[in-house]
Amino acid sequence: MNIEHHDLIHELPEHRERIHQLLTSNTHFSRLFDEYHQVTKEVERLEGLGMPVTDESISTMKGTRLKLKDELYAMIQHS
Repeated sequence: MNIEHHDLIHELPEHRERIHQLLTSNTHFSRLFDEYHQVTKEVERLEGLGMPVTDESISTMKGTRLKLKDELYAMIQHS
């Protein structure tokens, strides 16, 4: 199964430098960044096991990941 990777640097490569700056200077951003990557890692692990994409727990995790990504992106844009 081909798994799409959703790490934030891969998703937003044009913001690599700003992400690094926020990681080193903003604890809230850093905490959300870590949470985003924990959720992403778990989704990718389950997808790698062949779990159905429509499984409720994976759908919930993907929703959480999207919410975190939106919040992180807003912080990148407004900082």
